[in-house]
Amino acid sequence: MPAAPRDLPFACACGTVKGTLRGVTPSRGSHAQCHCIDCRAAEVYLDQPDPAPRAIQLFQTTPDRFHFDQGFDKLSVFSFGETNLLRWYASCCGTPMFNTLRKPKLAFASIMTRTLSDPAPLGPIVGTGYIPTPSGKLRNEGLPRLIWGALSRAAGAKVTGRWKVNPFIDPDTATPKRPVHIVPRDQRKAITEALR
Repeated sequence: MPAAPRDLPFACACGTVKGTLRGVTPSRGSHAQCHCIDCRAAEVYLDQPDPAPRAIQLFQTTPDRFHFDQGFDKLSVFSFGETNLLRWYASCCGTPMFNTLRKPKLAFASIMTRTLSDPAPLGPIVGTGYIPTPSGKLRNEGLPRLIWGALSRAAGAKVTGRWKVNPFIDPDTATPKRPVHIVPRDQRKAITEALR
């Protein structure tokens, strides 16, 4: 029997930014984890410890499932390039919280599972990206499932019009609701080289 949808509270470390991830079931998102250098660099950029060798755990879903109760004015966003992923964080305490794409019609948002009150309803991890190996090469597990899940959810949101419900990006102008800070290339390079 499919799991009943759950509403899961989320919050930054200091409790200023709070909200709810609505209608969660394992079939309405993908519980994933990532070892990539950019996810690690994002943590370090926000004065968090390098998570390696552990992975960053995320739940990938659609933006319409996110509802903010308080502290949205304390949400800030940066990116490692003009076209790169948008990385949202609580400016009050530096907690990394969400990732989104820049184009709202491709409805995608992920939440750091450590910001959720209870990640158990997300179900098991179904995909892992950029896994280090002894040879130095990186490998992925479950990547087709993650890609298919993201694309099918985005397609469903587009057909139903749910893509227009987006707390992060204005659907009419495709503009983020907070100014995006582009991390200078030399700063990003310094962080990633220190992590290698």
